[in-house]
Amino acid sequence: MASIYKRRQDKSKRRAPWYIGYTDPNGKRKTIKGFNDKGATEQLAASLEEEARQIKAGLKPAPFSAGRETSETSIKLFRSHLEQRDITDRQVAEVVGKVSRLFNACGWSTVAQMTETEVERQLGTFRAEGLSKQTSNHYLRAIKQFSRWLVRTHRLPVDPLADLKMLNASTDRRHLRRALAAEELTRLVAAAEIGKSVQGISGPDRAIMYLLAAWTGYRKGEIGSLTVSSFDLAGTPPTVTVESQYSKRRRQDTQVLPPELASRIGDWLTARNAPANQLLFPVSARSGGVERKTEKMMWADLKAARTAWIEETKDSQSRIEREQSDFLAYCDHQNRFADFHANRHTFITNLSRAGVSAKTAQTLARHSDIRLTMNTYSHTELAEKQTAIEMLSEHLQRSGSAPVAQIGANGQFVSNGREAKMSGAGNGESTEDVAESEVGISGPSVAPHVKITPGGIRTHD
Repeated sequence: MASIYKRRQDKSKRRAPWYIGYTDPNGKRKTIKGFNDKGATEQLAASLEEEARQIKAGLKPAPFSAGRETSETSIKLFRSHLEQRDITDRQVAEVVGKVSRLFNACGWSTVAQMTETEVERQLGTFRAEGLSKQTSNHYLRAIKQFSRWLVRTHRLPVDPLADLKMLNASTDRRHLRRALAAEELTRLVAAAEIGKSVQGISGPDRAIMYLLAAWTGYRKGEIGSLTVSSFDLAGTPPTVTVESQYSKRRRQDTQVLPPELASRIGDWLTARNAPANQLLFPVSARSGGVERKTEKMMWADLKAARTAWIEETKDSQSRIEREQSDFLAYCDHQNRFADFHANRHTFITNLSRAGVSAKTAQTLARHSDIRLTMNTYSHTELAEKQTAIEMLSEHLQRSGSAPVAQIGANGQFVSNGREAKMSGAGNGESTEDVAESEVGISGPSVAPHVKITPGGIRTHD
């Protein structure tokens, strides 16, 4: 008979998990972790009991036993499962490699030994040794994918890692990137065009690579898959296409090219005179090229462009200012990098700066989550924030449908000539509650949960 219970130390904790005690088909008493919800745990206990009854009666085949199958065998079968899916060999190797490393570090010989507590402890050890939170999350995704597969293939009755949550990686970003300004991109391309070969890629080829990345948002592996047949420069509009097997999201991705860039690429292709199916930028092993360090290309070309820019001025003070600036710096004073992937950040940031809607930007960036587009890849500089605030101020001053608000002396909030202290004095007046909101280039707006009352005080709707 199956039973459910809470551990003694958890009985007073409402959200603590329940545990199930049941007899398996071999007559052995086992205990597994259930859910936080009692009803769901009771249902699981009943299903385990019924499954054991059917297996014992010969009405259902016995599942694989995690006790008999070694973790090495389970991981090999998991690899075979991943290889049948529509993902790259590199992704398979990364996922299996992370799972194997966790199993080796924890000393597990069977998957039945896998526990939530031990995974948490080992990931904490990895982070103490220098692993970032983002990479720790990658390990957790891999092992959770493995544990779900174990349940689906009846190697485990329940998922022991179901309750493990990801960490907030934004508090521990190790390799931040920045978007290039328009002039930086222009000078970068110009420096590359006349530069020597870097990582086996000629200067003119690197220049086209940078332009393509900054105008399409294509990643290194995607650009590395392009051939002459990838381009339709005579079309209306001209386009470039990455085939599904090379796209990160495993779909055919076509991006529109501006006419000026299409013309420039056409001239470059004519000079290259390459066969239709030859890789134009053999920088990625996943697309049949050679794995090359594109960050070294960016570093060399940015350094050359920055040196030329500094040498342009003969004024000593201007030279000092340029040497201290972040213009064309591979790594700026905020430890943000302008590596090859920064060109993708440049593409998405420029979409936002041009007033493109968030949904369209998400589509062009080929992101499944709009938060990734707006929060990670869209960069707002201090000057843009200043411009946005000035636009907001001008808008409020021009508005005739709502009181014009200004900040008065001593931190007071002035509206239509009347003042209300922002601290909310204890005289029965409500405290000013101004919600933070992003002001876009296309124009400012008042946050949707804030309204302007006739008295000039903003309150929650």
